[in-house]
Amino acid sequence: MKIDLHVHTLYSDGVYSPEKIVDTAIDVGLQAISLTDHDNILSYQVAQDYIKEKNLADKLEVIQGVEINTLHKNYEVHILGYFMNPENSDFKNLLKAQQQARIAQTQEIITLLAKKEGIKIKFEDIQRQVAEGGSIGRPHIAKAIANAGGTSNVIEAYAKFINDSSHVYVPRKTVSPYEAVEVIYGAGGVPVIAHPYDIDIAEKLIKNLMSCGLRGIEAYHRKHSPACVEYFSSMAEELGLIVTGGSDFHAPNSLNGQIVLGKNFVPEWIYDKLVQEKRMMDLA
Repeated sequence: MKIDLHVHTLYSDGVYSPEKIVDTAIDVGLQAISLTDHDNILSYQVAQDYIKEKNLADKLEVIQGVEINTLHKNYEVHILGYFMNPENSDFKNLLKAQQQARIAQTQEIITLLAKKEGIKIKFEDIQRQVAEGGSIGRPHIAKAIANAGGTSNVIEAYAKFINDSSHVYVPRKTVSPYEAVEVIYGAGGVPVIAHPYDIDIAEKLIKNLMSCGLRGIEAYHRKHSPACVEYFSSMAEELGLIVTGGSDFHAPNSLNGQIVLGKNFVPEWIYDKLVQEKRMMDLA
């Protein structure tokens, strides 16, 4: 069984619609995926409706997922969640608050860009880059800046304006990883810390997050070296956590157009462990 438990769509900073993700996943031989857009779960139902319409249920399973962007001591920590109850009030409130924070951040940056740099972009220029109701973020702001002629390209927009040292950048007011883990767990979901390779306090943080309900570590990731996979897999085993993995797919490779969806190896047993973890939580 070939799986990919970390995939983004047009409902956040991915470039493919949920329908195209489904078709692409089947084309590359995947049997199960999770759509893990930032701070919203809208793509899941779109994908499920498409699967039903095209009679694809025997070809691909889509697991409901989310990736919550959080902050902890100046570290950006991403928390993945799987199998949440979408009607859980705390979970719905979390997503709503995250969306409001994204809008507020974007509007403040737009104001500063116009005032301090003379770069005039409209909120609609950013909003139209995502599917209706989706999560706007830094990639969309950077693209709008480049499109408005503020920079020659998106990379330059990031370097000049979309970073903490820029005089027009405003950090997003977001939840802590502890809050995200607690809410996902309370909504019946399986909380997992995403790509911990870029957090140098990962081990201590993971241990602390377990007290709020953290149940897994994303050891398999396209940016994780084999040594990194082994390190976090061993840590998970030692702590009694499950291991997950995925490509963190956003777009085809910009240099060669290669589709990296499902390209990194994720063992089949990871799917079984994730499903088993959810069943055990439901029985507890």
